[in-house]
Amino acid sequence: MKLIKLKYTKWYNILRNGISQNNPIAIAVLGICSALAVSNKVDNALAMGLGVTFVIMATSLTISAIRNFIPTQVRMVTYMVVISSYVIVVQMFLKAYYPLIAASLGAYVGLIITNCIVMGRQEAYASKNPIRYSLLDGFANGMGYTLVLVVVALIRELLAFGTIFNIRVVSDSWENWVVMAMAPGGFFVLGILIWIIRELTHNYETAN
Repeated sequence: MKLIKLKYTKWYNILRNGISQNNPIAIAVLGICSALAVSNKVDNALAMGLGVTFVIMATSLTISAIRNFIPTQVRMVTYMVVISSYVIVVQMFLKAYYPLIAASLGAYVGLIITNCIVMGRQEAYASKNPIRYSLLDGFANGMGYTLVLVVVALIRELLAFGTIFNIRVVSDSWENWVVMAMAPGGFFVLGILIWIIRELTHNYETAN
């Protein structure tokens, strides 16, 4: 019973760290560029978030499985090759089944390769832990990234276009906040959200 309890505690801690306590965007402040670029529409944010989640999980599974065979000198190159392979899968999937979203996201899907969150989880976690925990860590960090993206997109799309998932939810007399469709609006919303999350998790920057 004690072993089972410890196992579930570890799983819970991994999920909590990735989603809230060490959220990739709000706490670790990673992936900010893509967060601002694709969060003007909810469908774009959701597609990007799920794509990043898939890439992190698939890469973490692969790196964890072969971690004992990766020479230290080429580990970064190995991570890049694996990440690139899964990013291509995401690109092909979006182009085949969701061409409009693929066109809207443009080059940002390919830039998942350079996303610090994906590379960071391989170096910090997957290369040192078993597959089951690495998969869970990848899922948690991917969901943490996705949740922040979607919340920001909900606010920005509503204020900028009066829609959610491209469905109009306000009256025709609504005055669109054009700034919310642009990067400055994204900075503003993301900044407030990061402040709220850090207040709730009591995670503050401290001076040395």
